[in-house]
Amino acid sequence: MRLTFAFGAALIGGVAAIISCGGSGTLQPAANGGFLALGTWGGDNVGLIATDSLTHVHIGCTFGDVVGMVPLDANGRFARDGSYRLRAYPVAVGPTLPAQFSGSVQGNTMTLAIAVNDTVEKKLVLLGPVTVVLGKDGNMGPCPICRTPRLEPFRGMVSLRAQPVSLRGPR
Repeated sequence: MRLTFAFGAALIGGVAAIISCGGSGTLQPAANGGFLALGTWGGDNVGLIATDSLTHVHIGCTFGDVVGMVPLDANGRFARDGSYRLRAYPVAVGPTLPAQFSGSVQGNTMTLAIAVNDTVEKKLVLLGPVTVVLGKDGNMGPCPICRTPRLEPFRGMVSLRAQPVSLRGPR
């Protein structure tokens, strides 16, 4: 039985809604005027950088982007379309793919799930749910996360490249 992208996205959204209902309800979402709080969010094998123009996510050796700020509803939930690259490390292979990012924020903790429509393999790939904490760096193991993301056009989609960083220190 083949899952459709819409069904997978709805499934991920349902998982995120169930997770968001598990809290005590006393914590307000970490928000920036009704949007996801800007900054670095991290967890085990996951990292997220939210800026005022882009949200960049790494889960393991994969990454994806949501253009613009991520709006939160009154309960701290969100669902946004974006793009995702499933084969990103050590060398990026294949195209960016359509993806649905969904989850919830309670206090400084976010639960995130991503449904990727792998148009190459003709299947739906579900990533997560994962948990990240605002102000914490991602513990990425061998896969790096972009520390200073910048927008660059890539085949009609948005891609990020890390700014070069000197490992030699000051001279």
